Order: sequence, then C-alpha cells, then structure tokens
Amino acid sequence: MDEQVSTQEPARMPAIWGKKIPGRNKNFTGREKLLSQLRESITTSTKAAVVPLPQALQGLGGVGKTQLAIEYAWRYRGFYDLIWWVPADQPMLVPSTLAALTDDLKLRPASSVGIDEAAASVRDALQRGDPVEKWLLIFDNADEPEEIRDLIPEGGPGHVLITSRNSRWSGVAETVPVDVFSRAESVDFLRKRLQRKIEEREAGHLASELGDLPLALEQAAALQVMTGMTTDEYIEQLSERAREVLALGKSTEYPLSMTAAWQLSVQEIENRLPEAAEVLRCLAFFGPDPIPREVFRRGNKAGTQRMGPILANPLVLSRAFAELNRFALVKIEAEAGTVQVHRLVQALLRDSLGESERAAIRHEVHQVLASGAPTKPEDTTYWPAFSDLVPHVRPAGLARCGDDAVQELAINVVRYLYRVASYNSAQTFAEEFLDNWTRASGIADPQVLRLRRHLGIVLWQIGRYDESRRLNEETLDLMRVEFGDEHEETLGVALTYGANLRSQGKFREAFEQDTASLAAHERKFGANHPATLRVINNLALDHALLSEYEQARELQQLAFLEQSSAREGVSKWDVQMCWNGLARVVRACGDHVQACDFGEEAYAHGCRELQVEHQLTLMTARDLSIARRRIGDVDGALELIDETFARLVKLFGNQHPETMAAMVALSNTLRQAGRHEEAMALAKAVLPRYEEVFGPQHPFTYGCQINLALLYRLRGDARRAGELDRQAHDGLRDALGERHRYTFAGAVNLAGDLAALGDRPRACEIGRQTYEQVREFFGERHPLALSAAVNLTVDLRASGDVAEAEALYAVAEAHYRAAFPKDHPERVHAATGERFNWDFDPLTL
Repeated sequence: MDEQVSTQEPARMPAIWGKKIPGRNKNFTGREKLLSQLRESITTSTKAAVVPLPQALQGLGGVGKTQLAIEYAWRYRGFYDLIWWVPADQPMLVPSTLAALTDDLKLRPASSVGIDEAAASVRDALQRGDPVEKWLLIFDNADEPEEIRDLIPEGGPGHVLITSRNSRWSGVAETVPVDVFSRAESVDFLRKRLQRKIEEREAGHLASELGDLPLALEQAAALQVMTGMTTDEYIEQLSERAREVLALGKSTEYPLSMTAAWQLSVQEIENRLPEAAEVLRCLAFFGPDPIPREVFRRGNKAGTQRMGPILANPLVLSRAFAELNRFALVKIEAEAGTVQVHRLVQALLRDSLGESERAAIRHEVHQVLASGAPTKPEDTTYWPAFSDLVPHVRPAGLARCGDDAVQELAINVVRYLYRVASYNSAQTFAEEFLDNWTRASGIADPQVLRLRRHLGIVLWQIGRYDESRRLNEETLDLMRVEFGDEHEETLGVALTYGANLRSQGKFREAFEQDTASLAAHERKFGANHPATLRVINNLALDHALLSEYEQARELQQLAFLEQSSAREGVSKWDVQMCWNGLARVVRACGDHVQACDFGEEAYAHGCRELQVEHQLTLMTARDLSIARRRIGDVDGALELIDETFARLVKLFGNQHPETMAAMVALSNTLRQAGRHEEAMALAKAVLPRYEEVFGPQHPFTYGCQINLALLYRLRGDARRAGELDRQAHDGLRDALGERHRYTFAGAVNLAGDLAALGDRPRACEIGRQTYEQVREFFGERHPLALSAAVNLTVDLRASGDVAEAEALYAVAEAHYRAAFPKDHPERVHAATGERFNWDFDPLTL
C-alpha cells in the first residue's frame, strides 16, 4: 500500500469496483483538511498497528458523512485494487452485500455455501489479503456497531471506512469527527451548487442562516435552482419559517435552520406539484432504509383517499418522484428500483403534522403496503420482495393497525420469516403483533387466533415445545368454538398440535391425532389437496416413529408423487420435507443404497431451491450423512455432518433441536470412524441438552443414553454401559412398548454389555428374545433382524452352543447373500463374526 498521504489521483480504476458505489458528487466542496486527516489516519493505522483499526466518520445526521466517504473512494481509487460499498442501514442485508464479492475473490458462492458462510469467507479472505491486498470496504450508515461488528475484517492489508451517527464506534474504530461545513466551505459549496455567481457576503449570510449544515445547504440550493428564487427572498422566507417553528415550542434533535429550510422546500413542492408533497409525507412513515418503488406500483388498488389517485396514475407518480429528487428531498437509486428519504427529513415531516393527520397518513401507508405486498410467503419467488419490506414493518407501525388486510400482511411477514428460518425475528414480530391485537380486539378475534397459530409454529420450530403445546391447546379450543371443528384454521392448528404430541414423545397419540386430521382434511378439501398431502406427510412420520416403516414408506411415496407434480398450492418447503422424508424412511426400511442415492437428490434440491443454510436443507444433509454412514462411506458422512453441525451451531445455537440431532449424528459417525474419545465428548454433551429440551423420559433422551452406553462399552467400562442401557431399555419399553426399534436397540446393546461383563447366559437370553421379536416385527431379511441374528451367534458360540450358532449363522448368511452385494458393509461385517452395535439417530419431528 502506498504510504504517502497523497492527493495525487492515479488514473486507473480498481479492478473490482462495487456496483453500489454512488456516483461522484460533482458539487462536492471543501473538506480538504478532513480528507487529508482521514487519509493520514487510515494509512498510518495500517502501517503502525498490529491490528489496524477501522476508520469511522462520526457525526450528526445531515453533516455529509456519506458524501465524504464517496469522495474518498473516488479520489483515492487508484491506490486500491478493490473498493466495495456496503449499505449498513439494514444490518440483515450486510451479509448478502459482502457475499456478492465471492466471484471476484474466487470463493465459493452463496448459492453453494449460504449467505452467512459466503460473507464470512469474504471477510477472512480480506483479512488474509488473498487474493487482493489493496482493498477498501465502506460501511455506510452503520448505526448499530454490535449488529455488524463480526462482519468487519480485523486487520489485514486493506482499509475499512465507516460512516455513522453512533459514537459507540469509538471503542473499536479510529474515529474521525465530521462537523458542519466551515464558513468558507459553505460559500464554496453554494457557489458551485447554485450554478450562478453569488457574492461572498450573500453566500455567507445564507450559510449563517442555515448553520452551515450541508444537508440544509443542499436543499436550499436545490430550491433556488428549481425556482429562480433569490438568496434574499430565500432568507426572508426562511426567517418566517424559523419563527413559526419557534412558536411551536418544540424541542428537536435537529437544527432549527434545517427545519425551516426543509419547510421551504416542501412548500415549494406543494405549490408546484401537490401530489409530490403527498408522496413525500407518505414516505416519511416508512423506515429510513431503501423503499422498493414496486410497492407503489403494486399498491394502486389500495383505495386510499390521499395516495389512491396518485398511485392510479403512473405518470403523476413518476413525476412526483422526479420532482422530489430534483429538490434533494429523496434519493432515487434507479438500478436498485428504490427510493430513500433521509431519516432527518422523515422526522421533520412527521413532526410537522398534527396527530390526527399523522394517524391518517400512517394508515394509508399500511394500506399501500398491504396492497403492494406479495401474498404467498411460502413461494420462494416472493422472498426477495418480503425481504425488502421487513425493515419497514416496525417503523410503519403495522402492529398497531386493526385493518384486516394489514393484519393479513403482518401474518404473512411472520410466515415468511419462519419459512426462511429467521426464527428470532418471526417470534419478535409475532409476539409484538399479538400483544397489540389482543389488547385491541380480544383473545377470540379471528386474526388474533390466526396469529396465535403461527406463533405456535414458530415456538415449535425453535424447540420451545412446552410453550408451543400450551399455546396450541388453548388456540385449538378457542378455534373450535369460534370457527368450528373443520374450519381451515382449526385444521391447521390441529396439525401443529400433532407435532406437539410428537415432541412430547407421545407417538401413538400423535398418530391418532393425525389420523383424525386426515379424515377431516379429506372431507373438507379432498384427497389430493395440498393441505391434505401435508397431513399424509405427517402421518407417514408418525408411522416411522412407531417403527412401522413400510406403512410410512407407502404414505411418504404417495405424498411425494402428488406434491412433486402439483402446479399450485405446494411450496418448495413442502417438496423438500417430503423428498427427505421419503429418503429417510427408505433408509429405515433397510435399503441404504437407495436411501443414499435419493437423499443426494433431495440435498441437491434443497441447496438449489432453498439454499444450503436453510434449516430444511441442513436437516436433509444430516439424514444424508446417516445414509452415507450406513453404506460404509464414513469419510463422506463425516465431512458432510461436520460441516452441517457447524452451520447449525452458527445459525441456531447449541440448544436448537436440529443442532442437537446433528450433534448425535456427528458423534455416531466419529465412533464409526474410530475416533471414540471425540464421539464420547459429544455424546456426553448432548444428553443433558435432550433432557432439558425434551425431558428425561422422552424416547429421544433414552436414545442418546444408548449411544453414550455404547461408547462406554467400547472404552472398556461395560458396567457403566449396562447401567445406562438397562435404564434406557426399561424407559423405552414403558414409553413405546416391547415392539419398537428403539426398544430393540436398547435390548441388543444391553446383551452386548452383559456379554462384555461375562454374563453369557443372560446375554443369550436377551439376544434370543430380541432376535425373535425383531424378525417377527420387521421380517427375517431386514438388516436389523440379520444383525440381531449375528449377535446371537456370537453369544451362542461363546457359551458353547456351537451347533445352534452355526445353524443360525448359515440362515443369516444365506439372507445376506440374497439381499446384499458382496461388498455391502453389513455383509462384510457379518462375515467377521464380530458383534453389531445399534445406535440411535433422532428423526425431525
């Protein structure tokens, strides 16, 4: 990096020049001292510090921080090979902006690794300076340091520049204060911006009246250019406006001069094009983030009193935006299709209105949003549109609106958020809406009940199973009274309640609940309706949890075929759930090769349609890793589950059910890879988490005990293994009965513990009983029945019953030859004469 503080501008452009970098401001004036200070600070920091600090341009709204950053990028562009602009008004969008650099840096794209991982890889590559050393990142309007701190490169050969109103950056960045213009800078700016000769006295007088605030000067100059108003006329009107503001007795966080200057611009807009002023007042009730202009085009059917006629005339709407842009009251990004209003201007606009007028305009914004928003949150095609709207939900005050259409939008936002696995946001919005709506309309209001249903889903998705169950039980009772037993919403809650029963380990009760739901759905919608297919999918899961795998396979295949061929009403979420469910149940039926092949297709579909870091894609990856493990591809299984577990921890934390399930799968894979101590550490860590989330007597908790017991036996502590296996087996038998795969697993491994302790007679007794039960339940050629047979032969030989052992082994070997290729891992293992150990992997409920 060039170490000299130079204003010499090399001619070349950086090889990588961000598309979001604003054009150079031809009216940029002064700030030479600040630019020199910034350049010196940024280069000195890089040269002298072990970990160079970011540079933060900090100051009040309207002082020109962003313009200074733009000028720095353009002026010093020749010293960099990469300059990238990161709008940070919306912290949730920062990762996707960084991830867009993956192509230029030759990194794996977000489409294959997910947005968060792609953004992290960009940050790491910049820190290393590989493949680009001379880089500049500009984070504009980063007012929440904690939200984006982890995405900012720490050190490295490049530079980070931040613009912010927030003084908290001083703790992590080298702060460069930005104040109002000096008087000389104000005069120079006005001379350039007004496009006419102006005396220094005249310019100085205007600058003094405006407090040298760059934003106020820009709007004052734009007004004079557009109207031909003289400076004296402007100052006279400004004085009148200032007296009006003072008379109101309001205490504001922005300068009086800014208020008066803004009012003059709005008055002129009102005179020239009243519709533009109306649009501006509407924009004040959105958030300060970019607003998609499509909302106004799509919202022309809202029927609002103020905005309705404007939205119904696209030529008037276009002219309104153009006028506002010319008067420097809005910022239009044509390429992005957005319009943005400075937060200071928004605050001034809102403060200028009476309470009743504020309420009326805010409600029109609600209606425009509701009319212009997409209506299908499950359809991935509309996810970008929902993403653009989410930052405006809270600033617009949607939670306080009682209009049905607006509340429908609010519910759709919650549905969108949990569909994209943004569970914390979904929960926050849902609880905020619910609190307001319940206080306004009561607990039995139809929209309140609908929202409660979706909050129940969110709570279930994040593993807060008891809260979800209690909420859904109450909601189901209320809906039966308000809507009736077979209303669409009642049936929806009933379906989620079946999931609540599964999460409690009540698999038989869940099956009965879903069986009743299926009958009700068929009566209401018909056999092939998308809603009915979702019930069939859940019923297939119920069968699998009851170890009834052939019935599960039949239902799962039916649901998959119908959902895959449906032209409407079935989302990619539904297809992914069903695709993976079929792959999983095929594995449970013992066809591990087909499960692996089908699972690879399901995983590819998830990566392609939902992206790699979507929860359903990660669930599919976990199940695929188990299938790989079953066919003997331990290395492939370990690579996939290790990556999947890391993603889940990063996205959802250690206590999320999917993270816990991946932890179980990783432990089992490590054990099979011979890395027993690593497997043991994970098995010990995950068991108390299952006890906390699911309860100590849940079948999944007992399953985790079986895994831990197996590791103790392999370590040589058969006594501790036996204690755990006996407790698990007894608990599973009480919860699920004798004839269940999980109960069989506990019995098989308990026999192994007893054999290791030298109690061969008891091991043979349990082994013989288990083999007969498994053979009767699954059939004599099922892999579980064959492995139970092999285990029994091991114990019979050790007990001296060689003839019985040989006869049993001959039968098992014949079945292996008929059912499996020579190199199948289970057939190979059976030939070694060593014991099979059964492990547990939880299903997604």
